[in-house]
Amino acid sequence: MNTRLVKACAAMLLISLLWPEAALNAAQLEDPASSNSIQETSSHERKETRQEKQILTLGQLIKKYPDTFKIHGPHIKQIALTFDDVPDPRFTPQILKILSQNGVKATFFVVGSRARKHPDLVARIVREGHVIGNHSYNHPQFHKLTMAEYMDQIIRTEKILYGITGYKPKLIRPPYGDITENQLRWAKREGYKIVNWNVDSLDWKGISKEAVKRNVMTTAGQGSIILQHAGGGSSSDLSGTIGALPEIIRELKKKGYTFVTLPKLLKVQKDK
Repeated sequence: MNTRLVKACAAMLLISLLWPEAALNAAQLEDPASSNSIQETSSHERKETRQEKQILTLGQLIKKYPDTFKIHGPHIKQIALTFDDVPDPRFTPQILKILSQNGVKATFFVVGSRARKHPDLVARIVREGHVIGNHSYNHPQFHKLTMAEYMDQIIRTEKILYGITGYKPKLIRPPYGDITENQLRWAKREGYKIVNWNVDSLDWKGISKEAVKRNVMTTAGQGSIILQHAGGGSSSDLSGTIGALPEIIRELKKKGYTFVTLPKLLKVQKDK
């Protein structure tokens, strides 16, 4: 055998053992079609990797999915009051009483595990003309969940609410306002709307009535979606919201605003 050929074969064997990718590249030189196919696959994988790493902010998601992800309504003199983390026997009945006394309908985002414990309160919310939305089963941060876990949070709560109210809420509010693009795309495909807010009372901090009122009144305007709470953890203090709510309603009414539920503000159905 030719000495040069033997050396070349030995070199290729060594390369294939130590650097498999280099051997593959050498093989590609013999088969251009194979080379193109591998390059296309590699390019596709790199593209997917870049997309996975390209995490969009909430602001970017709102701009990218304006029909699915809402934080405010149209610029008309309507405002939507929303209350998270219900039902809660300590606070929800007090909020419902204030709304009834002032002739206001609102939107309540329900936690599934709490709905199971207090179905009567969920039924009361609906009976008194308010709208309910899905606020997950046990209030996790969605970005920390797998897709299967995230879907379970929504569907599990939906089944509970359907059993109590007879409808499956179209509106989802992610706990902490937190959601990923893949989760948002799934919600869009399934016919949901994601609704956060553009006015935050910060009442969950246990702040005073004056602070809650100031946080709302300084930022509320046409088409605002106001975030407050009517439920919380064992140490929650929502006396600030309970004290401020009647004054917030009266003062905004004096300014010519009317209060509507989210489906009316956003012109969507309350159910799927």
